[in-house]
Amino acid sequence: MTAHTPSRGPLDFTPAPGAAPFPRMVLAQAGAELRATLRNGEQLLLTLIIPVLLLIGFSLAPLIDVGGGRRVDFLVPGVLALAVMSTAFTGQAIATGFERRYGVLKQLGATPLSRSGLMLAKTAAVVGVEVVQAVVIVAVGLALGWRPHGSFLSALLLVVVGTAAFSGLGLLMAGTLRAEATLAAANLVYLVLLGVGGVMFPLSVFPEGVRPVLEALPIGALTGGLRAVLAEGAALPLGPLAVLAAWAVLSLALVSRTFRWE
Repeated sequence: MTAHTPSRGPLDFTPAPGAAPFPRMVLAQAGAELRATLRNGEQLLLTLIIPVLLLIGFSLAPLIDVGGGRRVDFLVPGVLALAVMSTAFTGQAIATGFERRYGVLKQLGATPLSRSGLMLAKTAAVVGVEVVQAVVIVAVGLALGWRPHGSFLSALLLVVVGTAAFSGLGLLMAGTLRAEATLAAANLVYLVLLGVGGVMFPLSVFPEGVRPVLEALPIGALTGGLRAVLAEGAALPLGPLAVLAAWAVLSLALVSRTFRWE
């Protein structure tokens, strides 16, 4: 007598073994990363509240000389660049550094979601946070009287390449330094680049000899590119785009060689 194997009917709830499809795993992890970021008060302060407060305060109060033109038109592109840096670099570096310290990355790397899938999920979460930031900053800017010029597609391309550059630098720092050192270094770099990256002040206030160096920084290239497009209505600025692409390629190549998961 042969054994009978029951067929799986339409109402059979027997668990099917095997991992979920790769895209579904990436999206699930990205959703978890995004929710964790938005629930973290310190991260929310860094990525959203500080940029918005800077935009409102410096737009309404005559604290800076932007060299002609309205302050809000000068500030919105810089604050958008600051938001990209705060999320893709500072926030990601700190979060990933402590995940590596506490063994979270090692445990996630051993799940069916591969390490490459985890990096994709982190990138998707960064993009998700940046979308929220952009919506809020643009809405506040429009309420303050900002009127953008130029192509949003050009601005979007700059933001995408800038995100890759800052993300690579953040992962490079998180994957090579101890968590405490990453925390201190990421915040220090954030403050320094906020001051010298053209976010709040035009680079023309700095000595002429150092301007090329500041323009070659990723934050200088991103603020300059976004300002050229959104404030001046210029075509896609190839110089800043090339600077950001070079930082992205170099940093991500170094990450692939040096990142330590534990």
